[in-house]
Amino acid sequence: MKNILKLIASVVISQAAGAIGSLFTVQNIPTWYAGLNKPSFNPPNYLFGPVWISLYFIMGIAFFLVWKKSETHSIKVPAVLFIAQLILNALWSILFFGMKNPALGFMEIILLWIFIVLCIIKFYPVSKTAAWLMLPYLLWVSFASVLNFKIWMLN
Repeated sequence: MKNILKLIASVVISQAAGAIGSLFTVQNIPTWYAGLNKPSFNPPNYLFGPVWISLYFIMGIAFFLVWKKSETHSIKVPAVLFIAQLILNALWSILFFGMKNPALGFMEIILLWIFIVLCIIKFYPVSKTAAWLMLPYLLWVSFASVLNFKIWMLN
């Protein structure tokens, strides 16, 4: 039962970061974002929601795999890094969409990328599976970084 509660909490915490970010994103997609010049590789808007929901779910599973090993491993640093990258994830939406500032968004997303890498590095000794589960997120944020940069440059 304890592990089920940890799993639920891990997924809810991850999804909460997405929910916070969406408060700043959703209202600006049909207005401000629609008016921006975007590169040819910009995905359609309808793709972002399902991708992010899936990534937050997978991130939650990854964190759960680390958290459930807390009796045999020290998870303080991995947990702090995980929470920090979630905060940075939500902050990106505030900067890019809320403040309508692709330049600040790009600078911040680089910091987010670094924290994701650090999180993966610290997850690996605790749970190799958890570290690997964070890889799709890292790849998506890598793509989002390039997209953010191109939007900044085009506008």
